[in-house]
Amino acid sequence: MTETTTHPAGGRAEETAPAMRPILHYTAKNTWLNDPNGLVWHQGVYHLFYQNNPFDNVWGNMSWGHATSTDLLHWTEHPVAIACDEEEDVFSGSIVVDHGNTSGFGTAEDPALVAIYTSAFKEGSVHQGTQAQSLAFSTDAGMTWSKYAGNPVLARGSAHFRDPKVFRYEGPAGSCWIMVAVEAQHQQVVLYRSADLKDWEYLSTFGPANASDGEWECPDLFPLPVDGDPDNVKWVLVVNINPGAVAGGSGGQYFVGDFDGVQFTADPDSLAPTDADGNVDLTHCLWLDWGRDYYAAVSFSNAPENRRIMIGWMNNWDYANSLPTSPWRSSMSLAREIELATVDGLPRLVQRPVLTLDSGEPAGTIQNMELHNSLLQLPDATPGSAQLIEAEILPGTARHIAFRLLGAPDGSAATVLSFDALTSRLTLDRRNSGNTAFHDKFSSAESAPVKLDGGALRLKVIIDQCSVEVFAQDGRVVLSDLVFPRSGNLGTDVYVEGGTATVRKLGVTSLS
Repeated sequence: MTETTTHPAGGRAEETAPAMRPILHYTAKNTWLNDPNGLVWHQGVYHLFYQNNPFDNVWGNMSWGHATSTDLLHWTEHPVAIACDEEEDVFSGSIVVDHGNTSGFGTAEDPALVAIYTSAFKEGSVHQGTQAQSLAFSTDAGMTWSKYAGNPVLARGSAHFRDPKVFRYEGPAGSCWIMVAVEAQHQQVVLYRSADLKDWEYLSTFGPANASDGEWECPDLFPLPVDGDPDNVKWVLVVNINPGAVAGGSGGQYFVGDFDGVQFTADPDSLAPTDADGNVDLTHCLWLDWGRDYYAAVSFSNAPENRRIMIGWMNNWDYANSLPTSPWRSSMSLAREIELATVDGLPRLVQRPVLTLDSGEPAGTIQNMELHNSLLQLPDATPGSAQLIEAEILPGTARHIAFRLLGAPDGSAATVLSFDALTSRLTLDRRNSGNTAFHDKFSSAESAPVKLDGGALRLKVIIDQCSVEVFAQDGRVVLSDLVFPRSGNLGTDVYVEGGTATVRKLGVTSLS
């Protein structure tokens, strides 16, 4: 959680279109949100806590908002869970189900939920100017919370020690709680262990490594089987960075390696090479998302069936406080199920959107159609719905394949998703997407390297009012961007330039 200067107007922005609020992505009713916090599954319910300003729709008064869902798509907003007070702002953190009642906050039969969060102490506090880790607990399934009287439970005398992700560890180092947090301005992840969530012992430090020009934030550490093989398990360390991401501003990187209960060690192939001056080529780092708007991503540690499900904040600190929406500002990404798969001989993350919707047959379906230097109209986006495009295309001799999304009726504006066969790069271009003038850093085009499989480009694209999330090659590459089209811009088409491409299959579905 990083403090960012608020928008000079200091108030609520005018909404550019009445249908701007997304259909599938979580937004608070009429306030600001940022980092997802405390992702926990409990008694059949997914809980999403998040950084929230209860009093306005710009950053400030940091508290934990709260929403619940049974399917990760339909969310119910609840009152503020853990509020700021005269002593502290409540920054990012995590929640565990204390099944063994190690903390003593619940019972063995009825375990408490325990939140581990960062206290950002205010002027006048005895800890003013520092950040430290504190506890709150709930004995009614997350609906009400009490701050622990012994807070803070872990302090380093640091002004930038924050974002604790805590999980239960069972392994060679024994059974304990593990905390991964950050010394943000040192670009370091720091690890601790505890038996009771109250007393913490330092273990080790990781970093700086790879992208390290900005502050490190919101770490996460978890094991995943490679290709689903339980005998081949690797650990993934996620570290979000701001600024300094591959697309500019905020973004999330990850490392693959091993964790022995004390130290995380990154595999050599997870570490980007450096030049003679020690500089890192950001395109050689491992990125959760190559777009501009996926940050502070963290996962549920206890999702059912051992699934690893991640949610990120769909925004970028470069322009976060200036988004042209009102009364709400900012949304979460779609939930993503993540796995480790062998890609070019190496374990790498693949991500798939969680879309548990029965939306019927696609409105438009195409199979085995050749396009030669031509444009094909697709079904328009539907007001009040999101749009799913699923495509498998053989570029053949074509140089460019491009989708125009949320286009103006006269063709004057659109968000363009294009593949360049010569450079093997996929680009999401929002420079002519609609309203881009609200901030000088918003207009942009993001690109990522994409390797064809058997000559095929596979895409899953979710367009939801003011966002585009692209999952390429079965989730090996992801790009996520906000867009703010003008009212009535709903056009969708695909065009081919420089030769002939074959649309092996393409479907367009309305998601409501």
